[in-house]
Amino acid sequence: MLILTFPDYLKQAQRLASSLNVPLLEVVLHRFPDGESLIRLPPSLPAHVIICRSLNQPNDKLIELLLCATTARQLGVKRITLIAPYLCYMRQDIANQPGEAVSQRIIGKLLADLFDDVITVDPHLHRISTLNQAIPIKNAISLTAADEIGFFLQKKLVHALLLGPDSESEQWVAAIAEKIGFDYAIAEKQRRGDRLVEISLPNRSFSEMPVVIIDDMASTGRTLAGTVRQLQAAGNKETYAVVTHALFCGDAEAHILQAGVRGLWSTDSIDHPTSCIHLDLLIAKTVLALVR
Repeated sequence: MLILTFPDYLKQAQRLASSLNVPLLEVVLHRFPDGESLIRLPPSLPAHVIICRSLNQPNDKLIELLLCATTARQLGVKRITLIAPYLCYMRQDIANQPGEAVSQRIIGKLLADLFDDVITVDPHLHRISTLNQAIPIKNAISLTAADEIGFFLQKKLVHALLLGPDSESEQWVAAIAEKIGFDYAIAEKQRRGDRLVEISLPNRSFSEMPVVIIDDMASTGRTLAGTVRQLQAAGNKETYAVVTHALFCGDAEAHILQAGVRGLWSTDSIDHPTSCIHLDLLIAKTVLALVR
């Protein structure tokens, strides 16, 4: 077994290789001035290869995965496992207008055609319950970072109220709260556009303890920033935020910090200055279970 990774995921892949005690090689990647990519793999590969890359900013990465996986097959690899802690295009699960691409199904089929196993963390599955409904293979595996986030918060705070942004987050936030003995509450969210989100807090006191907003991802940061401001208006003096996937597009991080959040943390699914919650042990356990 061998791990192949790309430069943008090298640090996380090194931690995973260490946890699994398997060799790691970096894919040679060159991008030409016209935007095309050149991929070079070692000419001799084992029967089972794990390709590690998170799929934020995904379009170039998807083409490069296609080139990488196809070349690995041509070199004789029998089993290819994709570890993509952040999995792109999962939110686009219906056609909102006639003729609109349902990207979740299209990208899911592409990944199913290329890989024998796909492992991801906290994918944004809105209208489906299992990952193999989007990626039609047996080993389409969705992990959760709930325990890792919970253990991290236990080290940071004696006690806090965990706040989920919407009803979809309740099961996840409740599980973290139960695991570490914290309280939790759930807000309501209405999305009016890519950057316009309205948050309604539940009817309770927010002035008695620190509040940690927990979400699976932060893209524009408007949901988190708006929630922080509402909590402050409700009397909260100590607000934190933690996300699985720190997409942080454009001015998102600055927007959240300007709202007055005291601490902003994320997992290392995406390399970012806030990514202090490591996922290598979680992923390694799943890989070992697959190969037994």
